[in-house]
Amino acid sequence: MKHLKVLFFLFAIVACKEAKQETDKEEDVMSKAKEIHKRVMTLDTHVDINVANFTDSINYTQKLKNQVNLPNMEEGGLDVAFFIVYTGQGDLTEEGYDKAYKNAMSKFDAIHKLTKEIAPERIGLAVNSKEARDIYASGKKVAMIGVENAYPLGTDISRVKQFYDLGARYMSLSHNGHSQFCDSNTGEADNIWLHNGVSDLGKEVIKEMNKWGMMIDVSHPSKKSMKDMIELSKAPIIASHSSARALCNHSRNLDDEQLQWMKENGGVVQTVAFSSYVNTEKDKTYKDELNKVVKQLAEAEGVEMMTWAEARKLDADKRDAFIANYRRLSKEAKTKMKTSEVSPVNVSDFVDHIDYLIKKIGIDHVGISSDFDGGGGVDGWNDASETLNVTLELVKRGYTEKQIAQLWNGNLLRVLDEVEKVAKDIQTKL
Repeated sequence: MKHLKVLFFLFAIVACKEAKQETDKEEDVMSKAKEIHKRVMTLDTHVDINVANFTDSINYTQKLKNQVNLPNMEEGGLDVAFFIVYTGQGDLTEEGYDKAYKNAMSKFDAIHKLTKEIAPERIGLAVNSKEARDIYASGKKVAMIGVENAYPLGTDISRVKQFYDLGARYMSLSHNGHSQFCDSNTGEADNIWLHNGVSDLGKEVIKEMNKWGMMIDVSHPSKKSMKDMIELSKAPIIASHSSARALCNHSRNLDDEQLQWMKENGGVVQTVAFSSYVNTEKDKTYKDELNKVVKQLAEAEGVEMMTWAEARKLDADKRDAFIANYRRLSKEAKTKMKTSEVSPVNVSDFVDHIDYLIKKIGIDHVGISSDFDGGGGVDGWNDASETLNVTLELVKRGYTEKQIAQLWNGNLLRVLDEVEKVAKDIQTKL
């Protein structure tokens, strides 16, 4: 019996020692990640905006309920955000183009107001890699601009230069639905195409983008459109927010053939932390269970629940009240589900895509994006305040500081520099 007690005591000592070593190791990894995160300029290529958050009374100086604002950026060490001038696809008519153009201009105005009037002491607008690095070095956050859907150009290709002058440094030629410029990835659903790739007008827009130095974004266009763009463009292209289709079979992701095209083109794929593009099945399983818990909580409180389609038909006050209730109940449901066997798509799942892309096309062609405030986010990186967790996961997997810097900013800014150089060459020959 005495010997058993001694053995038990020895086992306890060994177990405690191993536990301490594991804790020390975790603390060392976290410490290393924090130091790297401080030194590396983190750049997210896709952050949507709502112009309602750019007023004198409600703006990004406040910790709003959205995913990206200055307090969240400062807390999580997100240094550069490409704020997005997004317009949903509408009718290909003059009326549709005019409405879209006004929407786009309101978003350009909002971003300029943030950097020039609301918080110029905390965030500055950059239009090239040097400006981004200089603003970052000054201690401020950096805003850059991307255009999601060229639909607001209408049929006036001179607006490419106008958008460039307003600070836009990348643009996609379509979104969800075929535009006047190219087919969208959404055509896969019914195999109905409008142009069978890039239209004649789209070809003119690509020339203009090359001429002025605007990166071409292929995250939403169809596979044939992407192929056409690579053949037509004189400069490298980007996928501003897409992941690997081999890991998640969604039309918004790029298959291995498309990845090879990106590598040969010299472009970069900005891996996106959008849960349903990271793992559709896991995301659906979790959200189905989450909605069940939300419904149970709502019934217990006597709160009426409805579909999002029904909610969108409500007047503004009732719709806002519904959204507020849903968010509150959803937060409570997520807390209850922490002990559940059903888990959400997380940072590790997201970095699996980064690993895969690097294996397929090399680290020079891979970057990072969130699609925050546009549906993006995974468990562990659900808003800008949690940005450190991405760096932490990369450190855990053995990435060096140089590699992490490439992923967070180097590859994207390299493409921007190359696009700028091509533009200067074109302009000198005019």
